[in-house]
Amino acid sequence: MTTLTLVRHGETDWNLNRRIQGSTDIPLNSTGRAQAREVGLALAEQRDPTVPLILASSDLSRARETAEIIADVLGIEVLRSYATLRERSYGEAEGMTDTEFLARWGSWHTAEIPGAEEWPDVTSRAIGAMRQVIRDARAATAPRAPEIVVVAHGALIRAVLRHATAGLHPEDGIRLANGSRHTFLVERERLRLIASPGVPA
Repeated sequence: MTTLTLVRHGETDWNLNRRIQGSTDIPLNSTGRAQAREVGLALAEQRDPTVPLILASSDLSRARETAEIIADVLGIEVLRSYATLRERSYGEAEGMTDTEFLARWGSWHTAEIPGAEEWPDVTSRAIGAMRQVIRDARAATAPRAPEIVVVAHGALIRAVLRHATAGLHPEDGIRLANGSRHTFLVERERLRLIASPGVPA
């Protein structure tokens, strides 16, 4: 049995100022580094030391540094970073505040943003990335099944959550917090959500 936990990276200054980051490579701020440490401590507290733990991340610096801080707390190494785990590209919207976005395009959920990655493509990329990480993690710990922690981004995690829950979670308007954790049970090629903030157990 394999569990997969997706962690949203810690806060950046653009998160703080509600600017859209997307594929723009913005570093963590001090709050984000503290959030990453808190995630590491929480994972250490609940970890079963008999189960190998594999940690991976997006290759954008805010996710990569979050993973490195978590790894330092846990006393392990980051397996690798993956470009396929990057945040959704938001095209012309990157760098805008949420207020500027709403003034230009209206509803977040129906806007057609020039240059942005389409949601079906985000989902396809995200699920393909999950499968690759799971394969790599299992190969690294064979014959033992690992626990896997992946540090990624809000929109990418949202796409995985929606895929795993047939679109039920998260609901429109629900923001995934920096440092939030979302845990799935991996059953062959299927992801089953078992824990996520705001989702009934």
